[in-house]
Amino acid sequence: MPLPFLTADRPFEAADDVALPFDDREHWRRPYRPGPWRVAAAALCLLLASYVLFAAVVIALTGSVSEAGVIFAVSLLVIAAALRLLRMGVWVSSRGVRQVNFFVTRTVTWNRVVAVRTAQQPVRWMGLPRTVQGQALTVVRRDRASEGPLSLLTTHGADFLARPEAFDRAADSVEAWADEYRRP
Repeated sequence: MPLPFLTADRPFEAADDVALPFDDREHWRRPYRPGPWRVAAAALCLLLASYVLFAAVVIALTGSVSEAGVIFAVSLLVIAAALRLLRMGVWVSSRGVRQVNFFVTRTVTWNRVVAVRTAQQPVRWMGLPRTVQGQALTVVRRDRASEGPLSLLTTHGADFLARPEAFDRAADSVEAWADEYRRP
């Protein structure tokens, strides 16, 4: 079963002449592949879900259907969490840029974007409260310019930890989308 949200639409090639090589630009797409940390965490969640599903079957065979239903529901929650974890990240289309977090999804249309730039700043390590010095791709919004930029991607996130070249490609790709569709 193909999972289109796991991969970028096509591999990055240095010889590409076109910054936005996609035919359907209305379709939301992630301009990078999910990192190994994110994929590993989702795989562990799915492994846990398989054990919980097996436990639900064993409980159902012992005769307690209501308890098996509860355990089955728990396994479905773990599967949904793993899929949401894989879906997290930055998505772009001709309509704007979308940041998908675990619980919240923010969409900023291109006409509300003032600037998209890479900045050297303290960033959160793997989404935890600890901060380290790194790079972040930030978006300055027209309606909330006084609040400061919104950080989209960081070099120390689950997708780009120890992969600086992947961060550079993803940041360049998002900046190319912004240059193409942002109105001054």
